[in-house]
Amino acid sequence: MGSNKFKSIYTFLVALAIFILLNIVGSYLYTTFDLTEDKRFSITDPTKQLLSELDEDVTIKIYLAGELPAGVKRLQKSTVELLDGFRNYSSRIDYVVENPLGGTVEEDNAAKKFLEEQFIFPNQLIVKGAEENRELLFYTYANLSYKGRNIPVNLVAKEGGSLTDYDINNSINLLEYKFADAINKLSTGIKPNIAFSRGHGELNDMQVASFRNAMSSRYRVGYYNLDSTTHISNDLDMLIIAKPTKAFPIKHKFQIDQYIMNGGKVMWLIDKMAINIDSMSRPDVFIPTDYPLDIDDLLFNYGARIQPNLFMDLQCTQIELAIDNQGTLDKFDWFFHPVITPQIDHPIVKSLDGINLYFPSTMDTIRTKSYVKKTPLLMSTESTIVKRSPIDMSFNILRGVPPSDRWNKGKQTVGLLLEGTFDSEYDGRVTSEMQNILQSINQPYRAKSPENKMMVISDGDIIKNLINPRNNSPLPLGFNRWSGYTFANENFLINSIEYMLDDANLFEARGKEVKLRRLNTKKATEERGFWQILNILVPLFLLALFGIGFTFVRRRKFNK
Repeated sequence: MGSNKFKSIYTFLVALAIFILLNIVGSYLYTTFDLTEDKRFSITDPTKQLLSELDEDVTIKIYLAGELPAGVKRLQKSTVELLDGFRNYSSRIDYVVENPLGGTVEEDNAAKKFLEEQFIFPNQLIVKGAEENRELLFYTYANLSYKGRNIPVNLVAKEGGSLTDYDINNSINLLEYKFADAINKLSTGIKPNIAFSRGHGELNDMQVASFRNAMSSRYRVGYYNLDSTTHISNDLDMLIIAKPTKAFPIKHKFQIDQYIMNGGKVMWLIDKMAINIDSMSRPDVFIPTDYPLDIDDLLFNYGARIQPNLFMDLQCTQIELAIDNQGTLDKFDWFFHPVITPQIDHPIVKSLDGINLYFPSTMDTIRTKSYVKKTPLLMSTESTIVKRSPIDMSFNILRGVPPSDRWNKGKQTVGLLLEGTFDSEYDGRVTSEMQNILQSINQPYRAKSPENKMMVISDGDIIKNLINPRNNSPLPLGFNRWSGYTFANENFLINSIEYMLDDANLFEARGKEVKLRRLNTKKATEERGFWQILNILVPLFLLALFGIGFTFVRRRKFNK
């Protein structure tokens, strides 16, 4: 009897020691196995590397609590799961989920004002009730703090409007990238510098105010007047040339060329033809001319050419025109305002909504001396008509829409990403004046760039916001005044900038895709009885079978 008691105590102590040892080892060695088809719980290698290098705590306040729509609750759950996954690779991740609107009216107003100062704004949803409708306000932001620095992150991928299941799923796909990108920016402690060029009739401050506001929390955004400088500083991370209308002198082109040769990144947003909807209001025929920009040689050398034409696309937005002398308005499809739906799986355009362009031209790719990868990010539909300069433009085209067999010019490129090594346009043509400029700033002439990126889009209005005439304030970028819909222009441009400035390869996380699996309601209704039996009777049968088997084994053991 004593021997059995000692044996039982010994077995218990051994099991307890093994349990404690496994817990100690598990605190140092931890791993997970992601068995999901879409690898939704896996973290990409660049993010793991980023998390492993944290040397202070990252505090994350998730403003995603309280009364939330069902889809937003799913976003909340996915956010918590992701940050728990981050903790597997770094103990420096500390997060809390808060509801900033859970107090009195005065407290809620103070919270809203405080968050607004941090560029954190609430979502508004009208909930229909039996007797009356009510307004539901909720936040979908996170605020990250690291080493005394803060950065807000909007957890939804769509700006404004109602949130569909597709929008929520797209937001979940981008969670890892958004958090990793924010942590990376906080780690470096330096906001990248972005500037709009000046001196060539580009869009003014108010016309790009919406985009500047969207970028201001993560980037330093300013202006760079090429007339007042001899060179573009290497401290500038990106130059945006937004719809110039005047010629670029050689000294400015040389500045841009050498800026690119030294690793600077440029976003070219170029209107080839001088036309807008207001220029067509005259009663006679309007013939648009080319803008005298004189930059074709630069773009040609880097691998792109914008053609002097306009194209029409059946997939387009509408405009509003008077149809009689009384001023009665009606809407018409305006084929020169195409809606570009992304057609490739590139991270910049993946899961993006349509992008609205205004009088874009077609683009060609050009063979370059050094290898440059040319990716057409924005392309029209197959149903297009190309009109080459000179073009007779008037609203009379709406009187007789071309027959279907004429819409046969196929897909047209309007947005091109160039990646590779660029050759200088001035190789072998550096004048003494150019050489003197380089010597004055102690910078050698470079004939070839390092690995670099640039973007060329054949529509400058892609970044232009409309102005509210009532209060002279900018409307959201991508907002179409005739349809009242906000297109994805802003998200496309922000994605482009983040991709081009992504030195840590975090954009890999943007390629993740969590599939939205919808319930087949028809099949569920037809097979309702089968699944009820399977889920109710089968577990009871298995439990009874286990009980019978256990009783049989027990009786047999004790009978012996």
